Amino acid sequence: MANNLYFEKVRPRLAEIESWLKNGLDQKQVFNNLGVSKTSWETYKHKYPELSELIKKGTESPIKEVENSLFKNATGFYYYVDELIKLKDAEGNEFVEKVSVKKFKAPETAAIAFYLKNKLKKEYADNPGLLDIRREELELRRKESEFKNF
Repeated sequence: MANNLYFEKVRPRLAEIESWLKNGLDQKQVFNNLGVSKTSWETYKHKYPELSELIKKGTESPIKEVENSLFKNATGFYYYVDELIKLKDAEGNEFVEKVSVKKFKAPETAAIAFYLKNKLKKEYADNPGLLDIRREELELRRKESEFKNF
């Protein structure tokens, strides 16, 4: 029965599912849109590689897009804006013309900080000492766990 539901409710809509994921819907929203339970959805993901690959592909795209936007905001970028300007012809008659104007969006400090803190954690952490303490704490817990299992 579950296989029939996959072929009725999910498989015919794979392109639509990929589009939803690329547009930022999460998996819960997708299986709700399809009228499929969470349990069935999880079963389908494990049973049908075409679905699991589609989910992976669909969710990577928006993440890459956001990463690219963050990088652009951290480094600054040029963009074009159409603007209307008033001009006069040889006889002095005014007319409006649309021109494309190149502008520069300056780097944003917050985007720079976020990018560096995530890409170079050691060098740009808010509190590098705390990171070392947490690493040591994790190592002690790992050793403690190994000792208890000994």
